[in-house]
Amino acid sequence: MKIEGNQKELDAMKEFHKGNRQKGLKLQEEFAAAFRKEYKDKDHCPCKKACRYHGNCKECVAIHRAHQEHVPNCMRPLINRKIKALSELTEHSIADEIEPPKEVLRKEFL
Repeated sequence: MKIEGNQKELDAMKEFHKGNRQKGLKLQEEFAAAFRKEYKDKDHCPCKKACRYHGNCKECVAIHRAHQEHVPNCMRPLINRKIKALSELTEHSIADEIEPPKEVLRKEFL
């Protein structure tokens, strides 16, 4: 099952934007039900970082909400796509001012 860019969720959001809340909620629940079934016993977390909370979204998000310093690794690609679009306004010149941190990855990604 594809999570990022899932067509059912994209369709649900289209319905929400059109004001069709009931249809959006129905599609969203279909996605959630499929997710629960598919990932009942599998790892769904795309994070490559070595982390005690890997796969435990509830606690991971709570921690990030609490310290409010940065966002969970799994959310970074989504946010980076949005920032990249804004960065086009300055010909991506911000890239010259950014140095990514060195992070400790899980063993399978070393």
